[in-house]
Amino acid sequence: MRDSIASLRHKIRSAQDLKSVVRSMKAIASSSIGQYESAVHSLDDYYYTVKLGLAASLGSTTQYAASHGTPRSQDMAPQQGLPSSSRVPAVGVIVFGSDQGLVGQFNESMVEFVVASLGNIPGKKHLWAVGERVQSRLQETDLATEVCFALPNSIHGITDLVGKILISLEAQREQGVINQVYIFHHRPESNAIYRPVNQQLLPLDDVWQRQLMDIEWPSNNLPEVMPNQDQTRRAFVREYLFVSLFRACAESLASENASRLSAMQRAEKNIDELQESLNQTFHRLRQSGIDEELFDVISGFEALS
Repeated sequence: MRDSIASLRHKIRSAQDLKSVVRSMKAIASSSIGQYESAVHSLDDYYYTVKLGLAASLGSTTQYAASHGTPRSQDMAPQQGLPSSSRVPAVGVIVFGSDQGLVGQFNESMVEFVVASLGNIPGKKHLWAVGERVQSRLQETDLATEVCFALPNSIHGITDLVGKILISLEAQREQGVINQVYIFHHRPESNAIYRPVNQQLLPLDDVWQRQLMDIEWPSNNLPEVMPNQDQTRRAFVREYLFVSLFRACAESLASENASRLSAMQRAEKNIDELQESLNQTFHRLRQSGIDEELFDVISGFEALS
């Protein structure tokens, strides 16, 4: 009886220690969500400004092409240096996941989304994983990852990560290894915590250009790109690629911490239920032991009487 009570006391103390750890992780996840969501919101205006700049520079290119009789696609800087369209496209895929666990089905749902989405895209796939956990999940599928990047620990480390990815992308495109690039990541949602999304990053094709040209200019004064249109356009393209990757990483990290917060809330609820059950069992055994001792005392007293 005493061994059972001692064992229950040990389990109760362990549950209390585990609950303290869970509370600490909840606090860290909550604070991390705030900084990543703030970064995403702060990028909205800048992202819109970059798209306006691209629309303005592409508008100038269209006017130049129309006046000189030059096909528009031949004057687009993003299309230069790509392999011939007659070849089967090689697809570069950047998948954002997590480096750490305790995130529920965060990586599993992303891998399922990647596998289902890439089944509709022709060509050889070159996968780059951002996060060790999602890389290990991808290795369990028929899609093999070639490169793995470590996730930053704070918002300040995203810039370095995006810089490394862009350098690798440029090297692969110059070598003719890939001519399409897709980004897969989770996006925070208010009603479902997060949802997996994808985006075609490259090439900046005619469909992308038409969508960009549909953006309404915010004033009645039409823009003029000067002095070097090609240099300005290339600068806007670089900023567009940087902001797209930065935003995808920040949204993924916000979703990861939201998933971790949800997992810690479930764990805390389970610990509370376990503690309640252990305490009830402990008090029942303790009361049973006290009753037995009282019964022995009464029986002994009656025997002596």
